[in-house]
Amino acid sequence: MAAKNQKNKESQWFGFKKVLPEEKTRLVENVFDSVADRYDLMNDLMSGGVHRLWKSAFVRAMQPRASKKLLDVAGGTGDIAFRYREKAGEDADITVCDINAEMLKVGRDRAIDRGYLKGFRWVEGDAADLPFDDMSFHVYSISFGLRNVTRIDDALAEAWRVLKPGGQFFCLEFSHVKNPALRSFYDAYSFKIIPKIGALVAKDSGSYQYLAESIRQFPTAPELKRRIEAAGFEKTSFRLLSGGIAAIHSATKL
Repeated sequence: MAAKNQKNKESQWFGFKKVLPEEKTRLVENVFDSVADRYDLMNDLMSGGVHRLWKSAFVRAMQPRASKKLLDVAGGTGDIAFRYREKAGEDADITVCDINAEMLKVGRDRAIDRGYLKGFRWVEGDAADLPFDDMSFHVYSISFGLRNVTRIDDALAEAWRVLKPGGQFFCLEFSHVKNPALRSFYDAYSFKIIPKIGALVAKDSGSYQYLAESIRQFPTAPELKRRIEAAGFEKTSFRLLSGGIAAIHSATKL
């Protein structure tokens, strides 16, 4: 166990608080239980809507096709899955997997509201131990979810396992700002403003304090690229967005 936790070094950190891996999983679940019904609204408020541009670029990079089976991990509210469906068409084959039942409930309800009554599966499962057979999907996506996974390296290995040969991995996640002036502004906004927005809108400042802390604990884009390669992927690359606030990572299973 010690060796495994050394590999998955973020497993012992819930934001800036040191915890047991099992405790981190529970604490993260509690965060998303708390914010599920306001999750997408909060994303709009926190980013000024910029997250929509990031996600549009992310989905375009996937080149959606009805013939490509998508697994969207940690995508409970359906935000990425619905964007993929809009591009791929009504014959799209999409599986949304999330560890949090409340997030999945929000996603299923939103799918019904959109009239998406077929082509979707909603599965409760852990990114680090996916409940799917080997070589089941053409595309794996995870958007602002990898940061919250207890065992990141295990999740990357699972992504490789469930993809077919030639399958593609895509990750949209917060990254690290290099420009000192932008970083100073971003830090002040993250730690002073976002928790206040969370308290006002979601009635939960603590979850958004965790959000700010978890971003700082997450690997840099070059480090994450190395860890994606260590999981077995090739043709790895990343694209920084908005000065490094976020990044799109892509890779292929050959």
